[in-house]
Amino acid sequence: MSIAVQIQSLAATAIAASYPDAPAGLPLQISRTKPEFEGDYTLVLFPFVKALKSSPDAIGQALGDYLVDNSGGLIDRYNIIKGFLNLVVADKYWTHFLNEQAGNPAFGVAPSNGHKVMVEYSSPNTNKPLHLGHLRNNFLGWSIASILQANGNEVVKSCIVNDRGIHICKSMIAWQRFGNGATPASTGMKGDHFVGLYYVKFNDALKAEVEAQVAAGKTKEVAEKEAPILQEAQQMLVDWEAGKPDVIELWKAMNGWVYEGFDETYARIGSNFDIVYYESNTYLLGKKTVQEGLAKGVFYQKEDGSVWIDLTGDGLDEKLVQRKDGTSVYMTQDIGLAQEKYNHFHIDQSIYVVGDEQNYHFKVLQLIAQKLGLPNAEGIHHLSYGMVELPTGKMKSREGTVVDADDLVQEMVTIAESHTKELGKVEGFTEAELKDLYDIIGLGALKFYLLRVDPKKKMIFNPEESIDIHGYTGPFIQYTHARTKSILRKDEVFQQYVSGEGLYGYLKANHHKFPTALLPLEKTLLVNLEEYPSIIDQAALEYNPSLLANYCYNLAKTFNSFLTQHNIHRAESEEKKQLRLRIAVMTAGVLKAGMALLGIRVPEKM
Repeated sequence: MSIAVQIQSLAATAIAASYPDAPAGLPLQISRTKPEFEGDYTLVLFPFVKALKSSPDAIGQALGDYLVDNSGGLIDRYNIIKGFLNLVVADKYWTHFLNEQAGNPAFGVAPSNGHKVMVEYSSPNTNKPLHLGHLRNNFLGWSIASILQANGNEVVKSCIVNDRGIHICKSMIAWQRFGNGATPASTGMKGDHFVGLYYVKFNDALKAEVEAQVAAGKTKEVAEKEAPILQEAQQMLVDWEAGKPDVIELWKAMNGWVYEGFDETYARIGSNFDIVYYESNTYLLGKKTVQEGLAKGVFYQKEDGSVWIDLTGDGLDEKLVQRKDGTSVYMTQDIGLAQEKYNHFHIDQSIYVVGDEQNYHFKVLQLIAQKLGLPNAEGIHHLSYGMVELPTGKMKSREGTVVDADDLVQEMVTIAESHTKELGKVEGFTEAELKDLYDIIGLGALKFYLLRVDPKKKMIFNPEESIDIHGYTGPFIQYTHARTKSILRKDEVFQQYVSGEGLYGYLKANHHKFPTALLPLEKTLLVNLEEYPSIIDQAALEYNPSLLANYCYNLAKTFNSFLTQHNIHRAESEEKKQLRLRIAVMTAGVLKAGMALLGIRVPEKM
């Protein structure tokens, strides 16, 4: 149980004891005490004034006195400032916590809660390579899956690949027109880049045909509809749905090229899935559910045969769920896939990591699932996130102006190499170690920069800013971890355990009786470290990895301030040295674990 929860429970007991007539369920707002005041945790007193018929100061004194006298020595003293009761937790609590948890690899990991969650992310199209937007999606999905797992959930990571539709046929038609039999192998191109090139070629050709027809006297609207290359793509989609063998063969070949490219990118960025769904297999799934919904009266059929749902009573509008010719729309597929996911895994919750332009779609999906009585309808959650833009503006796939994921990753690694060499930090590394270090720093900078922002917010990505070792960045945290490990390697006893598995066992077997009085930064670090499990819990509750990213940064910042003011190896006493070594051990462990939940590695030296 966290110290904040303990204080909350003690405060409830204090109210009941001090005010026997107090109503039950009074709001207990516990937060960290502001830095400018003395205290560790603060209880807000204003919500009690009316119910307890007393002033904030009188309530604060009654509760403070009770907590000091009846907390078993947990609360050492208190002060009251403008309606806030600031509580000072006894130093012995923090030193006991340090003795128990320093080096514990399971610190922050909650026991299983029996809750099963599926997190769906990435959702690429097979007509182009992954880009910067996909990177934010993958990093968000992977990290929230890891955070939920650390919080006690059983997690299934899934991906739906959009491998059918007119956009796929556009790349196929362009390859037939302009490819001359070329393949990724014959051109030396990565498969997804190769196919994406033809998607751009299609749009270039379409633009040229439209311009030619407009010049011949047609309106732009008519020219766009009658452009030969677009009509070819539309016919290819019809042929695909009809199962025409040569079309299916080309579709499989081009998608195969793309999948090979995707797999390479996923391996590079550390993204993976437990199951992959393909739209070509799922787009018909919802048709049976639509018929069941018609029978239940959830849907209705118009005279032209199309099937709809009326959501005007829910503040939305009417939504098409099946076309008049009986073919599926995206909503049909998602209804069926929601049922399929439950049938496969019996999940309690289904989280969709999809950009905020699909907010309406997922509101409708959940409403339909609820009205159909699907078993996990209440567990549908859209983790909506803002788009990533560049300083130059938005990206457009069809114009070839996107930031390619592979190119960006390589650029970040190159920047990491350049910065490391400029700082003169390459001595003592082998070539293989340096290559790995540049990968660790470059990818860490990229992931942290994309995850440090609340998912709901749009953001602008700046590669140079993301890698500043002195800024609000991943490399700053990585450097702090490496610096901490360097300190531990200088101690003869800790040196033999610093990179091994036996450190926690050694520390558990060698508890120290530390000085009774902690210095301010020693205590601040311990208070911060104790919060780690609560931060994971909050990040899981809010589906927000930025809370963990911000926590790791602030912990690293505080530890660097601590090292500026206090020497570890030349401490005032042996007890102080042991205290600070254990703080260093725990800081390094929490930084490593916290960053790992964001998908970021931290180096042992840097």
